[in-house]
Amino acid sequence: MTAMREAWGRAVVEVAESDDRILMLDGDLANSTKADMFARAHPERFVQLGIAEQNMIGVAVGLADGGFIPWLSSFGVFFTHRALDPIRMLAAQTQANIKIAAAYTGLLTGLTGKTHHDVADLAIMRSMPDMTVLAPADADECAQAVRWASRHHGPVYLRIARDDVPVDFPASDAFRVGAVRRVRAGRDLTLVSTGAQSARVFGAAEQLAGRGIDCAVVHVPTIKPLDEQSLVDGIGSGGPLVVVEDHNKYGGLGGLVAEVLNRYSLMRNFKHIAVEDVWSESAPNDDLLGKHGLSSDSLANRLLQIFTESPAG
Repeated sequence: MTAMREAWGRAVVEVAESDDRILMLDGDLANSTKADMFARAHPERFVQLGIAEQNMIGVAVGLADGGFIPWLSSFGVFFTHRALDPIRMLAAQTQANIKIAAAYTGLLTGLTGKTHHDVADLAIMRSMPDMTVLAPADADECAQAVRWASRHHGPVYLRIARDDVPVDFPASDAFRVGAVRRVRAGRDLTLVSTGAQSARVFGAAEQLAGRGIDCAVVHVPTIKPLDEQSLVDGIGSGGPLVVVEDHNKYGGLGGLVAEVLNRYSLMRNFKHIAVEDVWSESAPNDDLLGKHGLSSDSLANRLLQIFTESPAG
């Protein structure tokens, strides 16, 4: 298994080999985010800006205005909170051609401490005009997203998990921004997720198959812009619909799916499994996932209960 952060580092190195406009700006976390891969491969295009994320945005926008394509590397929380105003004012409002690689997102940052957690990033970034928001499921999809983002002109927020995906998640076809992926067919429950959480949802669906419950799994790699018809087609009709995300229950994928259902006047038995509007804690990743009901094992139990209690169950 390849960790998503390693796939990101390799992919940026790869695109830089054929495009000398690609730069790497780092916030003193290169060995953690794997931006150090770029530093070794292209040292003349690696810029160390230290723990100064607001300044990093300003430098990146200036470089983009000069024709470069800067990738920015730090933990997600430092972008979405510490550097939010410069992202809004300097990058999004000017449609600057910068790429924000937000590492250590979601709950998989347990041992960095609760101050380094951010489970509100999707709500923050998807509500910002002119910002593209990508949340790949695994290393392969992350690399595809990097290649797409490097070609796309405009600001991009890429949500990257720290660790590998311990589930055999189905390989993706060519990445298409906006489109959703129906990675598992099923008739009893339809499960919708995004980012690394999609793999854990897929793992839960595989467990439930052994209990005779057939779950469809729909992965949403693009939070914004979203091809809404692709989502509607992906979730189908009828039966309980369960959105699962390692994000606050407010403003993330659950809200996005509910908005689409409302716009298309689709009535569904809708359930939402997410972080219940609480601050995270310092703990091993598995403990945090279990506590919030987002590990494959705990999800399988919660989904079994939903299926049993639903009218179709």
